Amino acid sequence: MLNLLHDSFWMILFFAIAIFIGYFVHFILFRILKRITDYTTINLDKYLVKHLKDPVRLFFIIIAIRTAISLLQTPISPEIYAFLQSFLYFITLFAIGWSIVKLISVFEDFLIQKYRMDEKDNLFARKIHTQFMVFKHLGIIIVAIVIISVALLRFESVRTLGTGLLTSVGIMGIVVGLAAQKTGAALIAGIQIAFSQPIRIDDVVIVENEWGRVEEINFTYVVVKIWDSRRLIVPTSYFLEHPFENWTKTSSDMLGTVFLYVDYRLPVDELRHELLNILDQSPWWDKRVSALQVTDSKETTMELRALMSVADSSSAWELRCEVREKLITFIQKNYPECLPRLRITAESISKYAEE
Repeated sequence: MLNLLHDSFWMILFFAIAIFIGYFVHFILFRILKRITDYTTINLDKYLVKHLKDPVRLFFIIIAIRTAISLLQTPISPEIYAFLQSFLYFITLFAIGWSIVKLISVFEDFLIQKYRMDEKDNLFARKIHTQFMVFKHLGIIIVAIVIISVALLRFESVRTLGTGLLTSVGIMGIVVGLAAQKTGAALIAGIQIAFSQPIRIDDVVIVENEWGRVEEINFTYVVVKIWDSRRLIVPTSYFLEHPFENWTKTSSDMLGTVFLYVDYRLPVDELRHELLNILDQSPWWDKRVSALQVTDSKETTMELRALMSVADSSSAWELRCEVREKLITFIQKNYPECLPRLRITAESISKYAEE
């Protein structure tokens, strides 16, 4: 009994030392690689070191354990040896899958650096990011399915069931297809969005009367960040089955409008000149379009529409608010009598008095 405990203690200590050595070698190696990548001009090596650091550490530990098993002098019982082999088999598969997923992240960082989203004209970048986000999730799902399938083949009972599963796969496919009809439709909708792209990452949309930006596109749902930082979760099929507004479908530039209702005595040319002065001093105007027009005439007021061009939707909101505020201030200071008012004449008063 004492000999058994003695052997077990030294075996555990031997494996612990082997794991520590693998961890230490990995630490030194990646410390050196980090120093090397700090002096390189390309970013790909930096992304590889950043993302593959953790899965490679697991590979080093696996190699250290396997080396320790081969160097171990104390004989291992068949049960423990079989357990260790199965454990290392599953951990190796996990490390392989983890590495593949991290390589996808390396490619994602490369795309983010190459196709920047913070530029004004980012239409092509948003197209690339949208397609990659959808196929990234698809790739992770495929990797997970393959790794789990290979792991299950480790069991003899699963391999012997193969023939039986092939005969019943048709019936099971029909049953699963009926049970997961909506889920399957959502997955197909996600792939359709990746190719047809009615929406893209960072698109400005109006969905369910809410203004927001597309923040995430997944297989089954889309996350829209609303202007007040709330998130609207919308099924992907919604964008294929319902009409919605996409303000940045072809380009990010757009026209902003401001409506004013003023008295008929207001000199429109003076207000038009003031609008141009406001736009010239505004950092939000892109200097393409500016106009002030009388678009309607009502019983008591006339409707003026100020039209201005901007580079993106965020600038449109800022410029519209600025122009609206400054035009109202201009009218208040220079033409206060031209603000909307209700006229009551002496004739109308005497008419109502007689009635």
